[in-house]
Amino acid sequence: MITIAVVGAHLRGQPLNPQLTERDAVFEEETETAAEYRFYALETVPPKPGLVRVANGGASIAVELWALDDAAFGSFVAEIPSPLGIGKLVLADGRVVPGFIVEPYALDSAVDITAFGGWRAYRASLGTPPTAR
Repeated sequence: MITIAVVGAHLRGQPLNPQLTERDAVFEEETETAAEYRFYALETVPPKPGLVRVANGGASIAVELWALDDAAFGSFVAEIPSPLGIGKLVLADGRVVPGFIVEPYALDSAVDITAFGGWRAYRASLGTPPTAR
């Protein structure tokens, strides 16, 4: 099984979570990244965030870990559209796992939402109804 960190539209209760559950992905845990990341709201439909590792001024961002078998992981990653991609994320406990990152060009029109510490908190600030957990 391959563990992947998701940060936004693939979280439980979010619109793209079925892309995981339809592949029989197994929810493992909620955790957070190391305090080395900036978090951005991207101009995408549906709304998605972008995560960037930085040398200075980073923060911990809430993530969920999901486990997929090799074939499911491959098919999942194959359908991820630009500007998102999969890279290595450092978690608060030091583990390094595959997870969502964003291509830098998308940050030109993005809003920095790092201070919210996660996608759910940011969406709640917009008055978006709470989602299932």
